[in-house]
Amino acid sequence: MNVLDKLKQMFTGHEQQVDKGSDKAADLAKKKAGGKYDQQIDTGRDKLKDQFGTQDRPNG
Repeated sequence: MNVLDKLKQMFTGHEQQVDKGSDKAADLAKKKAGGKYDQQIDTGRDKLKDQFGTQDRPNG
């Protein structure tokens, strides 16, 4: 079992917490970067949500 599979298993049933945590982490990263990497941070957050969160899910 690789790391991604372990993360998927760990986050199953906690999709809303993943969404909240990724938003908070993105906000902190943007603040620390001073707006310089906002687009890259948003892309990373969106990919995380696509993989583990509720983004684009019918019941999310």
